[in-house]
Amino acid sequence: MTAVTVPVRPAEGASPRPLPWRRMAWVSWRHHRIALGGVAVFLGALAVWLWIAGTSLHHAYAAAAACHPASSAACQNLIAGFQSTNVILKGGFVLQPVPALIGAFVGGPMLAREIETGTFRYAWTQGFGRWRWTLAKLVLVGVAVAAVAGAFSVLVSWYYQPYLASGNGTVFSSPSPLSPGLFDLRGVAFAAWTLAAFAVGALAGMLIRRVVPAIVATLAAYTGLDFLAGNVLRQHYLTPLVAKGSNLPGSAWITSEWWTKGGKFAFGGRPPIDLLQQLCPTSFVPGPGGGIAVKGSFTPTACLAQHGYTQWSDYQPASHFWPFQWIEGGWLLALSALLMAVTIWLVRRRVT
Repeated sequence: MTAVTVPVRPAEGASPRPLPWRRMAWVSWRHHRIALGGVAVFLGALAVWLWIAGTSLHHAYAAAAACHPASSAACQNLIAGFQSTNVILKGGFVLQPVPALIGAFVGGPMLAREIETGTFRYAWTQGFGRWRWTLAKLVLVGVAVAAVAGAFSVLVSWYYQPYLASGNGTVFSSPSPLSPGLFDLRGVAFAAWTLAAFAVGALAGMLIRRVVPAIVATLAAYTGLDFLAGNVLRQHYLTPLVAKGSNLPGSAWITSEWWTKGGKFAFGGRPPIDLLQQLCPTSFVPGPGGGIAVKGSFTPTACLAQHGYTQWSDYQPASHFWPFQWIEGGWLLALSALLMAVTIWLVRRRVT
Protein backbone atom coordinates (compact mmCIF):
# COMPACT_ATOMS: atom_id res chain seq x y z
CA MET A 1 0.00 0.00 0.00
CA THR A 2 1.45 3.30 -1.09
CA ALA A 3 0.78 6.42 0.93
CA VAL A 4 0.18 9.56 -1.05
CA THR A 5 1.73 12.64 0.46
CA VAL A 6 0.52 16.07 -0.38
CA PRO A 7 2.96 18.92 0.13
CA VAL A 8 1.72 21.27 2.75
CA ARG A 9 2.02 24.93 2.04
CA PRO A 10 3.82 26.75 4.86
CA ALA A 11 1.60 29.08 6.71
CA GLU A 12 1.99 32.71 5.91
CA GLY A 13 4.46 34.32 8.24
CA ALA A 14 5.85 30.98 9.46
CA SER A 15 9.46 32.05 8.77
CA PRO A 16 10.88 34.44 11.36
CA ARG A 17 10.78 38.04 10.37
CA PRO A 18 13.97 40.07 10.66
CA LEU A 19 14.09 42.20 13.76
CA PRO A 20 13.55 45.93 13.15
CA TRP A 21 16.55 48.25 13.02
CA ARG A 22 15.36 50.24 16.03
CA ARG A 23 15.78 47.16 18.22
CA MET A 24 19.42 46.97 17.21
CA ALA A 25 20.03 50.49 18.47
CA TRP A 26 19.11 49.36 21.97
CA VAL A 27 21.20 46.20 21.66
CA SER A 28 24.22 48.20 20.44
CA TRP A 29 23.88 50.56 23.37
CA ARG A 30 23.65 47.66 25.83
CA HIS A 31 26.72 45.97 24.38
CA HIS A 32 28.91 49.06 24.11
CA ARG A 33 27.66 51.36 26.84
CA ILE A 34 30.80 50.80 28.91
CA ALA A 35 33.09 51.68 25.99
CA LEU A 36 31.02 54.72 25.04
CA GLY A 37 30.84 55.77 28.67
CA GLY A 38 34.62 55.46 28.88
CA VAL A 39 34.97 57.73 25.84
CA ALA A 40 32.63 60.27 27.45
CA VAL A 41 34.57 60.19 30.72
CA PHE A 42 37.93 60.40 28.93
CA LEU A 43 36.95 63.33 26.74
CA GLY A 44 35.09 64.94 29.64
CA ALA A 45 38.22 64.89 31.79
CA LEU A 46 40.24 66.36 28.92
CA ALA A 47 37.54 68.98 28.40
CA VAL A 48 37.69 70.09 32.04
CA TRP A 49 41.48 70.31 31.81
CA LEU A 50 41.29 72.30 28.57
CA TRP A 51 38.66 74.62 30.02
CA ILE A 52 40.74 75.42 33.11
CA ALA A 53 43.96 75.78 31.12
CA GLY A 54 42.20 77.72 28.36
CA THR A 55 40.74 80.23 30.77
CA SER A 56 44.19 81.16 32.07
CA LEU A 57 45.55 81.22 28.50
CA HIS A 58 42.81 83.57 27.27
CA HIS A 59 43.33 85.88 30.26
CA ALA A 60 47.08 85.98 29.60
CA TYR A 61 46.48 86.74 25.93
CA ALA A 62 43.93 89.47 26.65
CA ALA A 63 46.31 91.19 29.06
CA ALA A 64 49.23 91.00 26.61
CA ALA A 65 47.17 92.12 23.61
CA ALA A 66 45.76 95.14 25.50
CA CYS A 67 49.19 96.35 26.61
CA HIS A 68 50.66 99.34 24.71
CA PRO A 69 53.25 100.03 23.51
CA ALA A 70 54.18 96.42 22.78
CA SER A 71 57.89 97.22 22.90
CA SER A 72 57.81 98.38 26.54
CA ALA A 73 59.33 96.21 29.25
CA ALA A 74 55.97 95.65 30.96
CA CYS A 75 54.33 94.52 27.72
CA GLN A 76 57.25 92.26 26.87
CA ASN A 77 56.83 90.58 30.26
CA LEU A 78 53.13 90.02 29.58
CA ILE A 79 53.89 88.63 26.12
CA ALA A 80 56.52 86.30 27.56
CA GLY A 81 54.02 85.19 30.21
CA PHE A 82 51.47 84.37 27.52
CA GLN A 83 54.00 82.45 25.44
CA SER A 84 55.03 80.36 28.46
CA THR A 85 51.47 79.53 29.58
CA ASN A 86 50.55 75.83 29.32
CA VAL A 87 53.64 74.96 27.32
CA ILE A 88 52.71 71.27 27.36
CA LEU A 89 49.67 72.01 25.18
CA LYS A 90 51.42 74.40 22.84
CA GLY A 91 51.56 73.01 19.31
CA GLY A 92 48.78 70.49 19.94
CA PHE A 93 50.95 67.38 19.77
CA VAL A 94 49.90 66.14 23.22
CA LEU A 95 46.32 65.77 21.94
CA GLN A 96 47.25 63.96 18.71
CA PRO A 97 46.81 60.42 20.15
CA VAL A 98 43.20 61.05 21.24
CA PRO A 99 41.48 59.80 18.02
CA ALA A 100 43.80 56.80 17.88
CA LEU A 101 43.03 55.83 21.47
CA ILE A 102 39.26 56.10 20.89
CA GLY A 103 39.47 54.05 17.71
CA ALA A 104 41.70 51.40 19.27
CA PHE A 105 39.75 50.86 22.49
CA VAL A 106 36.24 51.18 21.01
CA GLY A 107 36.63 49.87 17.45
CA GLY A 108 39.30 47.23 18.09
CA PRO A 109 37.34 45.09 20.59
CA MET A 110 33.96 45.52 18.86
CA LEU A 111 34.16 42.39 16.69
CA ALA A 112 37.36 40.90 18.04
CA ARG A 113 35.78 40.23 21.44
CA GLU A 114 32.75 38.50 19.87
CA ILE A 115 35.00 36.24 17.80
CA GLU A 116 37.65 35.63 20.47
CA THR A 117 35.08 34.55 23.08
CA GLY A 118 32.90 32.67 20.58
CA THR A 119 29.71 34.57 21.42
CA PHE A 120 29.24 35.41 17.74
CA ARG A 121 27.89 31.87 17.21
CA TYR A 122 24.87 32.83 19.28
CA ALA A 123 24.58 36.54 18.53
CA TRP A 124 24.76 36.22 14.75
CA THR A 125 22.21 33.41 14.48
CA GLN A 126 19.41 35.52 15.93
CA GLY A 127 16.69 37.09 13.86
CA PHE A 128 18.73 40.15 12.99
CA GLY A 129 21.38 38.38 10.88
CA ARG A 130 25.15 38.69 10.99
CA TRP A 131 25.64 41.40 8.36
CA ARG A 132 22.78 43.57 9.61
CA TRP A 133 24.12 43.12 13.15
CA THR A 134 27.58 44.27 12.06
CA LEU A 135 26.27 47.18 9.97
CA ALA A 136 24.08 48.47 12.79
CA LYS A 137 26.89 48.32 15.32
CA LEU A 138 29.45 49.99 13.07
CA VAL A 139 27.13 52.80 12.01
CA LEU A 140 25.55 53.52 15.40
CA VAL A 141 28.71 53.37 17.48
CA GLY A 142 30.77 55.10 14.77
CA VAL A 143 28.34 58.02 14.57
CA ALA A 144 28.33 58.27 18.37
CA VAL A 145 32.12 58.50 18.74
CA ALA A 146 32.37 60.92 15.80
CA ALA A 147 29.69 63.19 17.32
CA VAL A 148 31.40 63.25 20.72
CA ALA A 149 34.75 63.96 19.06
CA GLY A 150 33.19 66.77 17.01
CA ALA A 151 31.86 68.41 20.17
CA PHE A 152 35.27 68.08 21.81
CA SER A 153 36.98 69.72 18.81
CA VAL A 154 34.89 72.86 19.38
CA LEU A 155 36.52 73.24 22.79
CA VAL A 156 39.94 72.56 21.28
CA SER A 157 39.36 75.32 18.71
CA TRP A 158 38.38 77.71 21.49
CA TYR A 159 41.52 76.84 23.46
CA TYR A 160 43.91 77.54 20.56
CA GLN A 161 42.12 80.68 19.40
CA PRO A 162 44.65 83.09 21.04
CA TYR A 163 47.53 81.44 19.15
CA LEU A 164 45.69 81.70 15.84
CA ALA A 165 44.08 85.12 16.31
CA SER A 166 44.14 87.14 13.11
CA GLY A 167 46.72 89.88 13.00
CA ASN A 168 48.72 88.92 16.08
CA GLY A 169 51.75 87.76 14.12
CA THR A 170 53.51 91.10 14.50
CA VAL A 171 53.55 90.80 18.30
CA PHE A 172 53.12 87.12 19.16
CA SER A 173 54.65 83.95 17.78
CA SER A 174 51.73 82.71 15.68
CA PRO A 175 51.63 79.17 14.22
CA SER A 176 49.82 78.41 11.00
CA PRO A 177 46.32 76.92 11.36
CA LEU A 178 47.47 74.39 8.75
CA SER A 179 50.46 73.19 10.78
CA PRO A 180 50.49 69.40 11.36
CA GLY A 181 50.14 69.68 15.12
CA LEU A 182 46.97 71.80 15.10
CA PHE A 183 45.14 71.21 11.82
CA ASP A 184 43.60 67.82 12.57
CA LEU A 185 42.50 68.83 16.08
CA ARG A 186 40.05 71.45 14.81
CA GLY A 187 37.05 71.71 12.53
CA VAL A 188 35.62 68.57 10.92
CA ALA A 189 39.02 66.88 10.74
CA PHE A 190 39.06 65.75 14.37
CA ALA A 191 35.71 63.94 14.09
CA ALA A 192 36.72 62.48 10.72
CA TRP A 193 40.02 61.16 12.11
CA THR A 194 38.20 59.65 15.10
CA LEU A 195 35.73 57.89 12.79
CA ALA A 196 38.58 56.63 10.60
CA ALA A 197 40.42 55.29 13.65
CA PHE A 198 37.24 53.51 14.75
CA ALA A 199 36.82 51.94 11.30
CA VAL A 200 40.46 50.85 11.27
CA GLY A 201 39.97 49.29 14.70
CA ALA A 202 36.85 47.38 13.63
CA LEU A 203 38.60 45.99 10.54
CA ALA A 204 41.69 45.07 12.56
CA GLY A 205 39.50 43.23 15.05
CA MET A 206 37.80 41.33 12.25
CA LEU A 207 41.10 40.34 10.64
CA ILE A 208 43.09 39.52 13.78
CA ARG A 209 40.19 38.19 15.89
CA ARG A 210 41.94 38.94 19.17
CA VAL A 211 41.37 42.06 21.25
CA VAL A 212 44.86 43.08 22.38
CA PRO A 213 46.62 42.52 19.02
CA ALA A 214 43.77 44.40 17.30
CA ILE A 215 44.29 47.39 19.60
CA VAL A 216 48.03 47.41 18.90
CA ALA A 217 47.46 47.07 15.14
CA THR A 218 44.97 49.96 15.21
CA LEU A 219 47.43 52.28 16.94
CA ALA A 220 50.18 51.34 14.46
CA ALA A 221 47.95 51.74 11.39
CA TYR A 222 46.57 55.08 12.60
CA THR A 223 50.06 56.41 13.27
CA GLY A 224 51.16 55.52 9.76
CA LEU A 225 48.05 57.05 8.18
CA ASP A 226 48.36 60.25 10.21
CA PHE A 227 52.04 60.60 9.30
CA LEU A 228 51.25 60.07 5.61
CA ALA A 229 48.47 62.67 5.63
CA GLY A 230 50.36 65.32 7.61
CA ASN A 231 53.70 65.05 5.82
CA VAL A 232 52.80 63.95 2.28
CA LEU A 233 49.15 64.35 1.29
CA ARG A 234 47.90 67.52 2.99
CA GLN A 235 50.27 69.95 1.34
CA HIS A 236 48.97 68.85 -2.09
CA TYR A 237 45.24 69.37 -1.46
CA LEU A 238 45.43 72.71 -3.27
CA THR A 239 48.15 74.19 -5.47
CA PRO A 240 50.63 76.03 -3.21
CA LEU A 241 51.46 79.68 -3.70
CA VAL A 242 55.00 80.90 -4.35
CA ALA A 243 56.69 83.76 -2.50
CA LYS A 244 60.00 85.43 -3.21
CA GLY A 245 62.33 86.16 -0.33
CA SER A 246 60.68 86.53 3.05
CA ASN A 247 57.51 88.17 1.68
CA LEU A 248 55.20 85.62 3.28
CA PRO A 249 51.80 86.42 4.78
CA GLY A 250 51.23 85.83 8.46
CA SER A 251 50.35 82.28 9.53
CA ALA A 252 51.47 80.83 6.21
CA TRP A 253 52.34 77.13 6.16
CA ILE A 254 55.67 76.81 4.34
CA THR A 255 55.87 73.47 2.54
CA SER A 256 59.22 73.85 0.77
CA GLU A 257 62.06 76.34 0.32
CA TRP A 258 64.79 76.66 -2.28
CA TRP A 259 67.39 79.13 -3.48
CA THR A 260 68.36 80.31 -6.95
CA LYS A 261 71.30 82.21 -8.34
CA GLY A 262 71.30 83.84 -11.74
CA GLY A 263 67.87 82.40 -12.44
CA LYS A 264 69.04 78.81 -11.88
CA PHE A 265 68.36 76.42 -9.01
CA ALA A 266 71.16 76.50 -6.43
CA PHE A 267 70.03 74.31 -3.52
CA GLY A 268 66.93 73.41 -1.55
CA GLY A 269 66.13 73.67 2.12
CA ARG A 270 68.51 75.27 4.60
CA PRO A 271 71.71 76.90 3.37
CA PRO A 272 74.70 74.53 3.53
CA ILE A 273 77.09 75.37 6.36
CA ASP A 274 80.18 75.14 4.18
CA LEU A 275 78.65 77.58 1.67
CA LEU A 276 77.96 80.16 4.40
CA GLN A 277 81.50 79.80 5.71
CA GLN A 278 82.85 80.22 2.20
CA LEU A 279 80.79 83.31 1.40
CA CYS A 280 80.92 85.03 4.80
CA PRO A 281 83.86 83.51 6.75
CA THR A 282 83.98 86.28 9.34
CA SER A 283 80.31 85.92 10.32
CA PHE A 284 79.83 82.15 10.39
CA VAL A 285 82.15 79.77 12.20
CA PRO A 286 81.80 76.09 13.12
CA GLY A 287 79.67 75.55 16.22
CA PRO A 288 79.21 72.70 18.70
CA GLY A 289 77.83 69.40 17.40
CA GLY A 290 78.69 70.12 13.78
CA GLY A 291 76.45 73.19 13.67
CA ILE A 292 77.26 76.79 12.92
CA ALA A 293 77.77 79.79 15.16
CA VAL A 294 76.82 83.30 14.06
CA LYS A 295 78.94 86.30 14.95
CA GLY A 296 77.12 89.60 15.10
CA SER A 297 73.70 90.25 13.55
CA PHE A 298 74.52 89.08 10.03
CA THR A 299 71.93 86.39 9.17
CA PRO A 300 72.37 83.54 6.66
CA THR A 301 69.63 85.07 4.50
CA ALA A 302 71.43 88.43 4.37
CA CYS A 303 74.72 86.70 3.55
CA LEU A 304 73.25 84.75 0.64
CA ALA A 305 71.30 87.75 -0.68
CA GLN A 306 74.49 89.81 -0.64
CA HIS A 307 76.10 87.25 -2.95
CA GLY A 308 73.29 87.09 -5.49
CA TYR A 309 71.17 84.25 -4.09
CA THR A 310 67.37 84.53 -4.08
CA GLN A 311 65.11 82.67 -1.68
CA TRP A 312 61.81 81.13 -2.82
CA SER A 313 59.08 79.42 -0.81
CA ASP A 314 56.06 77.27 -1.55
CA TYR A 315 53.36 77.91 1.02
CA GLN A 316 49.71 77.36 1.80
CA PRO A 317 47.94 80.49 3.14
CA ALA A 318 45.75 80.44 6.24
CA SER A 319 42.71 81.05 4.00
CA HIS A 320 43.01 77.45 2.80
CA PHE A 321 42.09 76.13 6.25
CA TRP A 322 38.43 75.32 5.58
CA PRO A 323 38.95 73.98 2.04
CA PHE A 324 41.62 71.70 3.49
CA GLN A 325 39.24 70.70 6.31
CA TRP A 326 36.50 69.63 3.88
CA ILE A 327 38.94 67.83 1.60
CA GLU A 328 40.51 65.88 4.46
CA GLY A 329 37.17 65.22 6.11
CA GLY A 330 35.78 63.99 2.79
CA TRP A 331 38.46 61.45 2.01
CA LEU A 332 38.54 60.24 5.62
CA LEU A 333 34.76 59.72 5.53
CA ALA A 334 35.09 57.79 2.26
CA LEU A 335 37.93 55.72 3.73
CA SER A 336 35.86 54.96 6.84
CA ALA A 337 32.90 53.84 4.72
CA LEU A 338 35.20 51.62 2.64
CA LEU A 339 36.78 50.02 5.71
CA MET A 340 33.36 49.37 7.23
CA ALA A 341 32.14 47.83 3.97
CA VAL A 342 35.17 45.52 3.88
CA THR A 343 34.52 44.57 7.51
CA ILE A 344 30.89 43.68 6.76
CA TRP A 345 31.96 41.65 3.72
CA LEU A 346 34.43 39.70 5.83
CA VAL A 347 31.77 39.02 8.43
CA ARG A 348 29.45 37.60 5.76
CA ARG A 349 32.11 35.52 4.00
CA ARG A 350 34.76 34.43 6.46
CA VAL A 351 33.45 34.16 10.00
CA THR A 352 32.51 30.55 10.85
